[in-house]
Amino acid sequence: MGLKDTFLEKDLEQAILDKLEHFLLELGRGFAFLERQKRMIIDGQDYKLDLLFYHRKLKRLIAIDLKIGKFKADYKGQMELYLRWLEKHETEPDEEQPIGLILCAEGNTEQIELLQLDEANIKVGQYITKYLPKDLLKEKLHQFVAASRRQLDNK
Repeated sequence: MGLKDTFLEKDLEQAILDKLEHFLLELGRGFAFLERQKRMIIDGQDYKLDLLFYHRKLKRLIAIDLKIGKFKADYKGQMELYLRWLEKHETEPDEEQPIGLILCAEGNTEQIELLQLDEANIKVGQYITKYLPKDLLKEKLHQFVAASRRQLDNK
């Protein structure tokens, strides 16, 4: 996305918006961009969700929060707050519950697993800020395949 080695969340957000069409196609078909920096006032305090999308086929809002660095456990509580607010104030009667996506530079796999984010309609994804070395890319691919197989085995 043309980002330097050090950047802020707002820089990442701007880079995504600059390449929104490409970003939407990466997410998949059916996504519609609704809002950036979605303002929510909760108990008199301002909160801002980085990006808000709607998915036509899923019939639900998709809340995206961008984070610099590794995933932290407290991101779950923040996203749950956003999702419950969206459910209460923005969801239409014929829509499903909103889904949250936390995009981080790195995941903390064990924390993500222990927090059972799937039960809270929250997913964690990693964004890549530069090209990965071939060996690391292979390792990530193998980890993804192994995780997918474990999920299938548990069903």
